[in-house]
Amino acid sequence: MFCGISKADFLEDEASNLEEWLKRDYHGKMGYMENHFDKRLDPRLLVDGAKSVISLALNYFPSKTQVEEEAPKLSKYAYGKDYHHVIKGKLKELTYFIEEEIGEVNGRAFVDSAPVMDKAWAKKSGLGWVGKNSNLINTKAGSFFFLAELIIDLELEYDGPIKDYCGTCTACIDECPTDAIVEPYVVDGSKCISYLTIELKDEIIPNEFKGKMDSWMFGCDVCQDVCPWNRFSKPHNEPLFNPHPDMLYLTKNDWEDLTEEVFQEMFRKSAVKRTKFKGLKRNIDFLKD
Repeated sequence: MFCGISKADFLEDEASNLEEWLKRDYHGKMGYMENHFDKRLDPRLLVDGAKSVISLALNYFPSKTQVEEEAPKLSKYAYGKDYHHVIKGKLKELTYFIEEEIGEVNGRAFVDSAPVMDKAWAKKSGLGWVGKNSNLINTKAGSFFFLAELIIDLELEYDGPIKDYCGTCTACIDECPTDAIVEPYVVDGSKCISYLTIELKDEIIPNEFKGKMDSWMFGCDVCQDVCPWNRFSKPHNEPLFNPHPDMLYLTKNDWEDLTEEVFQEMFRKSAVKRTKFKGLKRNIDFLKD
């Protein structure tokens, strides 16, 4: 786990970028991205008297991945238990530790479930830089990690940002199956396979993406898999992030014949539950020739 601290302040640079991104409709049908615009940019509107944002990064890179090459693919972050619950528990422990050490602190924990710009705060606190694929990249661990925050009313010693190490590399842009990275550092979310397989709730995926899904049925890791910095990724040591023992060995036929009973058993307390059985079947069916 990595930890960095930044001053709870207005995110000036991100304000214009977010406004432009929304104006271009890059959020697709994620209407919630238009909500709480001010709160996204100022943590003091989320926590009264907020002075510090403690950013945390937790590795989820697996030791093993799916075995059969032709099988529909699941993003690595969704292999184990739902990260929201796992990390919330760890943040409670951290809050308890802080209060044990220095007394009562007013604050809130956030795990990708409120209008907080995780990557912006992680960048400000020096956990990494935001790469051309819009993921946070760390020089020691790449980008396969979850981000979370504690926003508290305690003034702390602040870290600073690090430089951008993407250089002239364009691997993520070149390899994106749907050309969702429309320019360096800008992702059209409505074209992203993760959006199409998770966020998009329509009955069918738009036909323009037929043959471009690269066998992904839930999420997509292409822009991370091809990133040179992920050669530094090491397997996590969190047992709760380990997949169901059978999941990695399912064949293409197994996924196509998946029943709701097997889905419920295999993905109990998993982030995959977000798309529901019906949604995952829609995605698998869309991958068929």
